[in-house]
Amino acid sequence: MPHAMRTELAGGQNAESAALSHPNPLLELSGIGKSFGAVRALDGMDLAIGPAEVVGLMGDNGAGKSTLTKVIAGNFRPSQGEIRLEGAPVAFDRPADARNAGIEVMYQDLAIAENLTAAANVFLGRELHRRFGPLRLLDHRAMNRRAAELFRELKSETRAEDTVREMSGGQRQAVAIARTRLAKSKLVLMDEPTAAISVRQVAEVLDLIRRLRDSGTAVVLISHRMPDVFAVCGRVVVMRRGRKVADKPIAASSPEEVTGLITGAIVAA
Repeated sequence: MPHAMRTELAGGQNAESAALSHPNPLLELSGIGKSFGAVRALDGMDLAIGPAEVVGLMGDNGAGKSTLTKVIAGNFRPSQGEIRLEGAPVAFDRPADARNAGIEVMYQDLAIAENLTAAANVFLGRELHRRFGPLRLLDHRAMNRRAAELFRELKSETRAEDTVREMSGGQRQAVAIARTRLAKSKLVLMDEPTAAISVRQVAEVLDLIRRLRDSGTAVVLISHRMPDVFAVCGRVVVMRRGRKVADKPIAASSPEEVTGLITGAIVAA
């Protein structure tokens, strides 16, 4: 069996030092570990995400991507290490804590209700109301109007009044992204947003990610699709067996190198 190749990170940095090189990180993880009994799912994970930065997170199944996402999102408390948001230490006991701090997760199933309109999904859990005497009624007109504004900002053709069940995969992604815009999220973690949709819809979703970035929102794109990561991300982080094995600018890497890092054929120096 041939020996694994070795590759250096940009500027000769190792994986750990590259993570802390951003001058003003929005989110910073230092020495994050997570164990489930004897199983070590994360081991010494360092990661920094800058404001309005799009970072690709890649790795094979079991690499630790899902566990890392759930630690950031408040589903799991880390066993070791520290999380800092805008320079201040934070500890999330539940996903609502992370959402209140400005961190949203878009899971692959999007968590949207197919029987509701786009606007109703955008405002799900944050509905607007109006008073009518002693009654408190949903203000559908105001929600439709604001949702339509969000879709225009995203340059999406999604219509606020349309029912989600009638929408394409790209339009459903627009609904989920509009929901993060309504919440004024600082960081959005997107779990495989381009899986199982058409080529045209993939292009739409990548444009939506760029619009999030341009509006000042940081994005972590968790994906197995190499072309998507190289099309929209400024940096790629590769995980293997619970550890980070590379963290470097997209311009300083290649799909072949990332594939080698994922499989272990290339070992980062």
